[in-house]
Amino acid sequence: MDPKLIESSQYCLLSTLLAFLLFASLFPSSTSQLSTDFYSLSCPNVELLVKNTVRSAVAFDPTLSGKLLRLLFHDCIVEGCDGSVLVQGNGTERSDPANRSLGGFEVVESAKRLLEVLCPGTVSCADVLVMVARDAVEMAGGPSVQVPLGRRDGRVSSSSNVRPNMIDTSFSLGEMAQLFSSKGLSIDDLVILSGAHTIGSAHCSAFSERFQAGPKGNLVPIDSSLDKDYAMELIKQCPAGASATVTVNNDPVTASLFDNQYYRNLLAGKGLFQSDSVLVNDSRTKGKVEAFSESQERFFASWAESFVKLTNIGVKTGDEGEIRVSCMSVNDQGE
Repeated sequence: MDPKLIESSQYCLLSTLLAFLLFASLFPSSTSQLSTDFYSLSCPNVELLVKNTVRSAVAFDPTLSGKLLRLLFHDCIVEGCDGSVLVQGNGTERSDPANRSLGGFEVVESAKRLLEVLCPGTVSCADVLVMVARDAVEMAGGPSVQVPLGRRDGRVSSSSNVRPNMIDTSFSLGEMAQLFSSKGLSIDDLVILSGAHTIGSAHCSAFSERFQAGPKGNLVPIDSSLDKDYAMELIKQCPAGASATVTVNNDPVTASLFDNQYYRNLLAGKGLFQSDSVLVNDSRTKGKVEAFSESQERFFASWAESFVKLTNIGVKTGDEGEIRVSCMSVNDQGE
């Protein structure tokens, strides 16, 4: 065969392949996975629009940073990161008692409404929630994290799926590690993502098992892992018979700042939850706690990696799920 003909044929094949790859990059197929430039053509300013929404909300109410991060955790840990916790209604994840204290929904919905005006039917609520939580951490002083996008919204939101997947604050390290493992997360991820408790607050009932009523009806600490002075401070904030609306800062030192103080608190016996304190009482996790207490830079670098892993749990892509018009409800059939 003529060498020139072979060369010409190879050139045509290469040109065709390059053209196909260019087309694929411009118009992702329905089976495309997550990518950092997923909306580069369909909604190029999506991250800036979401960040501005979060910035305005947090400036008005700084407590939203912790609420938005917690909202993402409660979404991803149940049905995967598919926005199913955002759906309102009887029998939904949001209606389960474990989720009734969640907040920040209005920030996600506000960002979604803006995107529906500028990029209708394009950006999922699942992606909005990931970006909102990511930005909330950054605005509280935490690291800037680049997250891949392209998630689609789940059509199922059931309260019956919540309890089997939710970590309780009274869990042992083994119980937490087992649940994390089932989600593709390691015991190191558990220590790192527990650092989310450096911001936010909790209701008194979340740590009530660490106290009991004394002879005179006053609460007394029964958990020896708690620093005595800290335990007495918690009793002052959450006395016997305290209103169910009373909350306590997760971090008693730098409550509104996303930093490594959480790990220093643990070593000082000031972990708010039993599930916090167990991290310093086990050789599998204590070393990480000590390392992060000494280096915020190390914690931030590890946080960026584990946060991305968290946001990749059980994602729906391609033809799975849908792109909701409103985050509060699944689309009507046919939309």
